Amino acid sequence: MKAVIQRVTKASVSIDGKLVSEIGAGFLVLVGAAKGDTGEQADFLARKISKLRIFEDDAGRMNLSILDKGAEALVVSQFTLCADTSRGNRPGFDPAMPPGDAEPLVEYFVKKLNDAGVPVKTGVFGAYMNVELANDGPVTIILEKTP
Repeated sequence: MKAVIQRVTKASVSIDGKLVSEIGAGFLVLVGAAKGDTGEQADFLARKISKLRIFEDDAGRMNLSILDKGAEALVVSQFTLCADTSRGNRPGFDPAMPPGDAEPLVEYFVKKLNDAGVPVKTGVFGAYMNVELANDGPVTIILEKTP
């Protein structure tokens, strides 16, 4: 499983021009499930993201977690994170988990992140979404946990 975490001042998801979800300061988390991924990877990512200290403290050092800040997360499933770009110029998506298996795993990840104390909003699984964000810093972290 892969996650791209972006520290944001705000982020939102719209579908067909209609707002679906939005958050203020917090994390935009793009998550991709690959074939073979399990709940173990989702557990790891949820724990890691909830404790990731990438918010600044009073001294200006990245020392505070999303829990410390009382901030929210907007989680968007993104199978393109699992792209295979090893051949040619058009990515292949065979490594991505099939949607019927990926959706419950992403939902499990969202639940675990919420259970860790992070208020979570989501996009719509499998939908064509417009994601807007104001990257704060910019701070972008890539996490991956393989089987």
